[in-house]
Amino acid sequence: MLQPELKLRRDKIRVLMAQQEIDAALIACNVNLIYTYGRVVSGYLYLPLNAPARLFIKRPNNIEGEHIHPIRKPEQLPELLKECGLPLPTKLMLEGDELPYTEYTRLAACFPEATVVNGTPLIRKARSVKTGIELEMFRRSGAAHTKAYEQIPTVYQPGMTDRQLSIEIERLMRLEGCLGIFRTFGQSMEIFMGSLLAGDNATAPAPYDFALGGEGLDPSLPIGANGALLQPGQSLMVDMGGNFNGYMGDMSRVFSIGKLPEKAYAAHQTCLEIQEAVIEKAKPGAVCEDLYNTAIDLVTKAGFADYFMGAGQKAKFIGHGIGLEINEAPVLAPRMKQELEPGMVFALEPKIVLPGVGPLGIENSWAVTAEGVEKLTLCKEEIVEL
Repeated sequence: MLQPELKLRRDKIRVLMAQQEIDAALIACNVNLIYTYGRVVSGYLYLPLNAPARLFIKRPNNIEGEHIHPIRKPEQLPELLKECGLPLPTKLMLEGDELPYTEYTRLAACFPEATVVNGTPLIRKARSVKTGIELEMFRRSGAAHTKAYEQIPTVYQPGMTDRQLSIEIERLMRLEGCLGIFRTFGQSMEIFMGSLLAGDNATAPAPYDFALGGEGLDPSLPIGANGALLQPGQSLMVDMGGNFNGYMGDMSRVFSIGKLPEKAYAAHQTCLEIQEAVIEKAKPGAVCEDLYNTAIDLVTKAGFADYFMGAGQKAKFIGHGIGLEINEAPVLAPRMKQELEPGMVFALEPKIVLPGVGPLGIENSWAVTAEGVEKLTLCKEEIVEL
């Protein structure tokens, strides 16, 4: 990745560090290393407020260059910093919400004279507003995501289970370049490549904070497809994570096995109207809570409030920021007073689950511009009959 881009990202973090009088950051977690260094390594990126960043690396052992130093253990850091002519920090930030407790305390102990603070919220705030290159990564991901989804009707065969169809769709995604891994923030957030939910499996609650659940195939991963036979009159929703270059694009589309009841098409149309209404208001300065309330007002007037964002267990949001992880800021939810800013990227996913039919609705990825938003996932949005 181009060094000017990485410096731009690191400087975004530095601006926030300066506001809190933080002298330096020590970054060790994969996603934040991708953001600040451009790739995953085993080691530490040391980010001083007023000096070039330095990489202290354990593995791989073939990376060399200016400001790159081999290291065996973090206890070497203070002496290495002194050899580089850098003062030891008096206020140091670590990734407190991401590092294991043992690792956090070990790194903090390396700097006994420093005040150590949790830098995770600060880094996530910096990451929430994307650079021009990051936005281009999303556009490329959206194009590949769309290309895979457009092929879904070609891999369906009558008599399939939801698991069998999911496997074929996962194969399409991989052939278009999807990296497979689905990165989430929070240790209790787990999913494979995404989910395929068909029929009443979409009503099954899951322990994870995703929009919809599903039983899954095993109690060790209780989300998504459950192996049930796809039946005529069912809807199915494909929600595969579009990680084609590290950036998690998000898109859901609905398919049907034969025709659905008229109520299902009305519910789907309601979700499309919610998308249109929310997007019309989604401009810089728009408050996330207000966008959420716009959706609630519309779905209530349409008579589908009882089935909105789940039937029984409901998700308490209609959209979420996306980036190197699928659940970033901003969040379109109650009590969220954050305002949209140019460069933010979010997924909007109004969804309705009808018992006896299945999931309906839409999900697209959007980038906030100076005037409004740009759609990043350009794929037809009507229900496609298989």
